[in-house]
Formats: sequence, structure tokens, C-alpha cells
Amino acid sequence: MYCKYSMPDRFKEPSSEQLAGGRPPIRLLIADDHGLVRQGLRLQLEQYNDFQIVGEAPDGREAVRLAKDRKPDVVLMDIGMPLLNGIDAGRQILARQPGVAILFITGRSDEESILRALAAGARGYLLKESAQLDLHRAVEAVAQGHSFFSPAVARRLADEFVADLQRRGLVDSYELLTGREKEIFQLLAEGHSNKAVAEMLNLSQHTVETHRTRVQQKLDLHNAADMVRYAMKKKILL
Repeated sequence: MYCKYSMPDRFKEPSSEQLAGGRPPIRLLIADDHGLVRQGLRLQLEQYNDFQIVGEAPDGREAVRLAKDRKPDVVLMDIGMPLLNGIDAGRQILARQPGVAILFITGRSDEESILRALAAGARGYLLKESAQLDLHRAVEAVAQGHSFFSPAVARRLADEFVADLQRRGLVDSYELLTGREKEIFQLLAEGHSNKAVAEMLNLSQHTVETHRTRVQQKLDLHNAADMVRYAMKKKILL
């Protein structure tokens, strides 16, 4: 029988050591239905003064509730969870809090799970097998607005993109983009919103949206997941 999770009383305000670096720590929410996994992630992350864990959730519904209540910068979340799966939970969190970065940490390396996660708005996808090595870099990257993928996931996305091009008989048309379109394309592929790109480049949001439409037409890309895969294939995303 599933029992309601009781939140432990250990999520405190940042310490003086955490604030000593001149910037507030990155606020993290961990969501995984396995207590040992949450514990392992917490112990690994607590080694760094630039991270502050603000909550843990054992299911998707609790993750959505805690994200609203604790206002994390990054949600580290598994895909397979009870009551509400991680992908749908991530979608609900982003609908209410679009500035939150969703980093999936999962054992699923199949193409369908990866693409569903990207379509839901995930900024990163980390396999549990590489979490010990890549966790810190992944959290830092997505918190700064960049994308991060485990090497195996990156290779799968690139391979799938190349195979799709071959199936459709398409040629690479990246050089058809103007300099401004390439600039906007990279920022969008990194996960920045139209509004954020407009602010960074001192453009109107309408202008960014127009450029985005032209980029997608020229490259035959249909959604954000396509843009990320294309950018990784072109080595625009690291």
C-alpha cells in the first residue's frame, strides 16, 4: 500500500558558508520514488556549498506541490514515479513556473523517453549510471540556462537525427541561416524562452518569434526537441 510521504525537517535556509561566495546557492528539489536514490543524490549534492536542497518528493504529485511551495531553481526528477509520472509532473511544474530547470535523472535510455522528456520542456537528461560523474556539471549547466545530456544520450540523439535526415533524403541547410538566425537558434536550443532571447539580444519578442519560425522552416525542424537534436549534431551544444 502506498503511504503518504512525511517531509523530513532538514531543509534549512542557506548557511553563511553557502552565501560567502557572493551568490545565493542553487535551490534543488529531488523527486524519486526510491528513498535510497534520493538519499544518494542528496549526499552527493550536499558536498557542494553552491547547492541547497529545499525538498524531496517520492512521487510526481508531491513534486508538483513542493515545486510550488519551495520554489526550486532546479528539479532533479526520475521519470517512472507513482501517482504522476515525472514527464507529466515536469510539464505541470513548467506550466506554473517556467523559470524552473527540469533535469531528469533516470535509467531510461530509450529514444521515446528522451524525446518525451525534451518535448515536455526538460533542460537536461542524465542517466543514473553516469550521475556520480556528471551530476555537479549537469546541475550547474541547467541552472545557468544550458542543456546537459549524458554522453550516451547525446550520441543517441545525434544518431537518431542523422538517421532521420537519411530517411527523408535531406541535406544540411544550416548555412542557409543568417548570422542573426544562427545566434537566435543557439539560444533557443540551449533552452532559453523567446522572451529571454529577446531581452538578451535587445529585440522585440515578436522579432524573435519571426526568426524562430524562419529557422524552423529552413532547417525543417518542427519543435524544441528537433532543435536540440540538430544543435547537438552540429556540435553547437556542448
